[in-house]
Amino acid sequence: MHQRRKAREIALQVLYELDVLDIDAAEAIAIFWNYFGAPEESRKFSTLLIEGTCDKKEEIDSLISSCSDNWSLARMSKVDRNILRMAVYELLYCPDIPPKVTLNEAIDLGKSYGSENSGSFINGILDALYLKLYKDEADQKINGLTGSSHS
Repeated sequence: MHQRRKAREIALQVLYELDVLDIDAAEAIAIFWNYFGAPEESRKFSTLLIEGTCDKKEEIDSLISSCSDNWSLARMSKVDRNILRMAVYELLYCPDIPPKVTLNEAIDLGKSYGSENSGSFINGILDALYLKLYKDEADQKINGLTGSSHS
């Protein structure tokens, strides 16, 4: 698991770079690897997170915006915004990672790299998003259990 933590830190750094510079993901990844090394497992997972987050950025940003009533994406810090983007990508497109792990990792990244309020800010947005994403699924399971008990 330590390799995935390192991969998330790398992905955050590259996503931050992409938020600042006008370059594409492949170029940002290449620049990063020219200066820094990492184990192959971390390289693969960080690249997946970076490319996936960039590819799905519009969808991800829309979901984040729908769960952050008082904060526009532009108003969020670059660190918080990119942690949220990466976490939402994981929630949506990495079914092998338990949602609880994704949320905890995002909150920890916020505490390590963001402001003193980043952990709770990220937690609030991701909790709201998680409820929104999985409410229908949970309702179906509950209704399925309720329906089967009346049979």
